[in-house]
Amino acid sequence: MVRLGLPQLPKNSGPDRLGFAKAGFRRLLTDGTDPAELRVGAVFEPDRATATLAAVNEAASTIATMPANFTRFPNSDQRVFEIVRQRRTKATGIELDLQRLQAWGKLVVPGHLWRALCRFGAWIEPMLVAEWNRLMRTYADRMSLPVPLGMAEAALEWREPVRSTSIARLAAERISRSDRQLECIWTGQELPLTRLDIDHCLPWAAWPCSDLWNLGPCDRKVNQRQKRDRVPSAAIFADSRDRIIGWWELAYLANDALSARFEREVAAALPVDGRGDLADIYSALDWRRLRLLQDQRVPEWTAV
Repeated sequence: MVRLGLPQLPKNSGPDRLGFAKAGFRRLLTDGTDPAELRVGAVFEPDRATATLAAVNEAASTIATMPANFTRFPNSDQRVFEIVRQRRTKATGIELDLQRLQAWGKLVVPGHLWRALCRFGAWIEPMLVAEWNRLMRTYADRMSLPVPLGMAEAALEWREPVRSTSIARLAAERISRSDRQLECIWTGQELPLTRLDIDHCLPWAAWPCSDLWNLGPCDRKVNQRQKRDRVPSAAIFADSRDRIIGWWELAYLANDALSARFEREVAAALPVDGRGDLADIYSALDWRRLRLLQDQRVPEWTAV
C-alpha cells in the first residue's frame, strides 16, 4: 500500500512520515522486495539480512510503543497485550525461523481473545479490510489525492498460498525407484506410481498449507473418492502414525536440503520444535487436526 502511494495517515501518502518506515523498511521498499519473500522460514544473504533485521526491529518497536501500549480493556487502564522485548541481535545472514523471531521478543495475547479471533476470523477480517479501505479513501479525499476505483481493494486483497505438491511427488517417485516400498499413508497398501496422489493430510480447503509435513503419498481412489476435503478421524490418524513418520524419514529427512526445509516449516506452523523427535511432530500434527475439527467444524473422514 505504501509502495502504491496510498495514504496510511492523514496528510501522508508516502513512507517519509510513517513512524515505522525508517531506513530498513525504506530499503526493502525501494529494492523491490515482495511481501511473500518475508515468509517464516525464508533465508537471507548479508545485504538483505541487514535491511530485514532493521525493518523488523523498527516494526517491533512501533508495535510495542503504540498499539500494544494504548490498546486497553474497556473502562480500564489494563493493557490487553503484554510485550516482552529482547535485545536486538546482529547477524551477517539470517533465517526467519522461530528462534530468530523470538529474538525480537513476544507479544502475549490473552487466551480468550486468541480463541475468539480464531473462531470469528472469517467475519473479523473482512470488517477490518473494509474499514482500512474506508480510512485510506478518507485520507485521500482530504488531500485531493485521486485513488482509482479498485486500487485500494486490490492492495488489501489477501494473497492466497500456492498449492504445490511437486516436491513430495518427486520424493515419492525417488522412493518408488529404490529398493524401498512406497505405500499409501492411510491404507498401508503398496502404491504404484500409476495410482499415486499426493494428499494434504489436513485438507487444503480447511488449512491451505503445502508444507512438507502436510503432504503424503495416497492412493488416488482413496484421496479423490473417500477422504477428499475431510479431516481424518482420530482412529484413522492413529492407525497411520507409523506410516506418516516413516514417510517423513524416507522422503524428507534422508535428504539434507529437504530436511532443513522440513524442520523450518514444522517450527513455523506446528506447536513443536522442527528439530524435535518425529513422534512429537506427529503429536503436534494430531493436535492441529483436532483444532480444525473443533474450531472449523470440518467434516470428518471416519472409514477407509
